[in-house]
Amino acid sequence: MTESGPVTTAGVIAVANLEARIDGQVSRATGGRLTVGERVELVELIALRGHVLGRIADAERAAAMADELVRQAPGDARCYFARARMRGAFHRFAPALTDLDTAAALGGEGGDLVAERAAIHQALGRYDEALAIRRPAVDGEGDFGAAAALTGIYGERGEMDEAERWFAVATRRYRGTSPFPPATLEFQHGRSWMERDDLPRARAWFDAAVRRLPAYVPAQGHLAEVDASLGETAAAIDRLRPLAIASDDPDYATQLARILGDAGQTEEARTWREEAEARYDDLLARHQDAFADHAAEFWLTIGGDRERALALARHNLSLRQTPRARALVRRASRHPPAGEGPPSPSPVGRTGDPDRGALR
Repeated sequence: MTESGPVTTAGVIAVANLEARIDGQVSRATGGRLTVGERVELVELIALRGHVLGRIADAERAAAMADELVRQAPGDARCYFARARMRGAFHRFAPALTDLDTAAALGGEGGDLVAERAAIHQALGRYDEALAIRRPAVDGEGDFGAAAALTGIYGERGEMDEAERWFAVATRRYRGTSPFPPATLEFQHGRSWMERDDLPRARAWFDAAVRRLPAYVPAQGHLAEVDASLGETAAAIDRLRPLAIASDDPDYATQLARILGDAGQTEEARTWREEAEARYDDLLARHQDAFADHAAEFWLTIGGDRERALALARHNLSLRQTPRARALVRRASRHPPAGEGPPSPSPVGRTGDPDRGALR
C-alpha cells in the first residue's frame, strides 16, 4: 500500500467478517428466511470470497445459486443481473448480455446494468465500446468504480500513462473502508505492468495488494511469479506451495511445477504438474470457455502438448478478441523458445479483471 492509498479495515478482519456474513446468510437461507435481495447479495458475497481465496468451487456455487434465483423469481431484474455477472465470470458472454437485456426490460437499475455491459465489452476486447460507456460515468465527481474500470481498460490497451492517471483518480475517490475494492485495483494495476514486462512496478503493486489483504490468493500467486522471475526462487516456492495445496485453481500448481522444475527439484515438479493436468481436465469438462486460455498456457509449456494448446488458444480467441488472446494463439502456433514459461495466471474475479475469470 502506498502512503497516499486509502486507509481500510485490516485484511484479516475483513475476510473474517466476510466469512461471518456468508455463514449467517446461509443459515437464514436454510430456514427459508432470505428475501430475493438478500439471496442476490449472498451470490455476490460467495463470488467475492471465491475470488479472494482462489476457490473455483465458490464461483461455481454462486453461479448455481444465480441460476436458481432466476427460476424462483423470473420477474425480478436483480436475479437476471446476478446471473449475468456469474455468466460473464465464466466467459459465457452472449448469455450474460441477454440477461442484462432482460434485467433492463424488467426495470433493473440502469447504472449497474450499464457498468456490467461495459465490463463484458472489455472482456471481449471491445475497448472503444467499453470506453464509450465508462467515460461519461467519470465526468465531474464520478465514483471509484468507474475510475477503476478505466484504469483496467487503458492498462489492457497498453496505454499506461492513462492507466496511471485513472489509477490515481480511483485511489483518491475511494471513500469506503473495505480493503477488497482497493486491493483488487492494486492487483489489477500490477497485472497491467506485468504485461508490459515492468516487473519492479508489477511487484510493488502486487505487494501493496498483499499487504492490504494478506489472504488475497491471486495477488500472492502473481507476487510469487514475479519473485521467481527476479531470481528469488526459494521465496517464490515458499509462497506458492500453500496456495497450490489450498486452492482448487490449477494455475498455482502449474506455476509451482514450473519453478520447481527450473530449480532442479524434478520429483516434486512432476507431482504438481500431474496435479495441474488433472485439475485442468476436470475444469475443461465443465467450463471450457472459462479455462481455455489458462489450460492452453499449461499445455503449451510444462504440459508438453502444443497441438492441444493451439486448439484451446483458438477456442479462446473465438470467444474474445483481446490482445492477450491473440498473443496466446501466436505463441501456440510456433515452438516456444527454450525456457519460455507461461504468462501470468489470471485470477477469477470481478471489477475489471481482464479475463473475467469466475474464478480468480
